[in-house]
Amino acid sequence: MAIKLFVGSLSWGVTDDMLSDFFAQAGTVTSAKVIMDRDSGRSKGFGFVEMSSDDEAKKAIDELNGKELDGRAVNVSEARPREERPRRDFGANRY
Repeated sequence: MAIKLFVGSLSWGVTDDMLSDFFAQAGTVTSAKVIMDRDSGRSKGFGFVEMSSDDEAKKAIDELNGKELDGRAVNVSEARPREERPRRDFGANRY
């Protein structure tokens, strides 16, 4: 399984397709997703990319970290595993 990459400092206008095209410079992209706020529908300013091999993922980190995408220098690093957080019920079960 290829390394999942975290991409930070994205401009608000970056789309999944733009992210995929940007990372295609380093190899074959298997998935590219800009994380969107579910309430506003606006980008949260970060996303995740998966390359087809570990070598391509490492190449993407080396070559694309600090490069400009849509007017902003992006941060590219290996994604950390998602931490389990307790579910928030917002007080729905208090009474």
